[in-house]
Amino acid sequence: MAPAEQEVGRSLGRRMRGAAGLAALAGLAWVARDVPAALGGRLAGARAERAARSPQFHDGTFHNPVGTRTMVAEPGRNLLRELIFGKQKRRPSTPVPLLRPSAPRPADTGDELTIVWYGHASALIEIEGRRVLLDPVWSERCSPSALVGPRRLHEPPVRLDELPTLDAILISHDHYDHLDMATVQALLTGQSAPFLVPLGVGAHLDRWGVPAERIIELDWSESHRLDGLEITATAAQHFSGRGLRRDGTLWSSWVVAGQRRKVFYTGDSGYFAGYAEIGAEHGPFDVTLMQIGAYDRAWPSIHMFPEEAVDAHIDLCGGLFIPVHWATFNLALHDWSEPVDRLWAEAKARDVRLAVPRPGERVVVDDPPAVDGWWQAVA
Repeated sequence: MAPAEQEVGRSLGRRMRGAAGLAALAGLAWVARDVPAALGGRLAGARAERAARSPQFHDGTFHNPVGTRTMVAEPGRNLLRELIFGKQKRRPSTPVPLLRPSAPRPADTGDELTIVWYGHASALIEIEGRRVLLDPVWSERCSPSALVGPRRLHEPPVRLDELPTLDAILISHDHYDHLDMATVQALLTGQSAPFLVPLGVGAHLDRWGVPAERIIELDWSESHRLDGLEITATAAQHFSGRGLRRDGTLWSSWVVAGQRRKVFYTGDSGYFAGYAEIGAEHGPFDVTLMQIGAYDRAWPSIHMFPEEAVDAHIDLCGGLFIPVHWATFNLALHDWSEPVDRLWAEAKARDVRLAVPRPGERVVVDDPPAVDGWWQAVA
């Protein structure tokens, strides 16, 4: 080949590589186009002024009542190496069994109380004819990106558009496995219920187009009355943050109280003395929905171990215990089934009433299904 032809070939190759590089960058930009929005909003204006008045807010961020560390260093332990090379079985061997909830009952103002667990922390409370949705996450990943981040280990048992008409949507805090932009935007158009959120979380909803009249922000111990229900934000021991900035929004647990029935939901939390205080003030509870998964001795103050969740349930004066925050996303270094195995053993040892539904299964609190170890067949 003549030198001139070689130079033309090299020039063409450079152009093709450049075009391929630009195409790749354009593709990445297209995929990542929603990431900035998914990070959410920040405290500003009246919302920031209200946050500054909270007993939980000082030095520019929210705080737990007792200082907690999100990570505890352990000499000789390398979490990254364990994450990559650890021997834990963090995924089920076969598909997680899903159930489609039986058709919702007609509005019932009586005493019936039911729970539908959709996976991870997403659940529906049906209480005295009202329906309250907890921490809905329907996306494939709990992440600001569609390409990276923890991916679902099972599909949602129902589509969002198959949910019954909701009376309220509760968010415990702004981590991606509890607050998902795509799910919020779908509920914005498919439902008319208000979002009840801890202080500051409304900034994220603002950015995602939720109108102000559908955002109700509460500090701990503040309540909102809604169609015969009293919904109260209560304390939790955790942290918040969707980007590099930590604790710019509050985290909470929730009490949902009707005229005769009461439900408690932990959100994410370590074990702390506040459970006994919540139980004394708001209990007893007919049912508690308790976080049991994603724990580790490297972060013992912000997620409960299963045995601690039983302690908290007893502190709360709980009736039926339903575990949440397990099975759906791989967020820790323990075996997939370990949280519920440990919980079952502890509940039996301490005579705690327990129901472990499959995703999508409706649990009648007064007549729960017997625990059958279904997860052991797929672990």
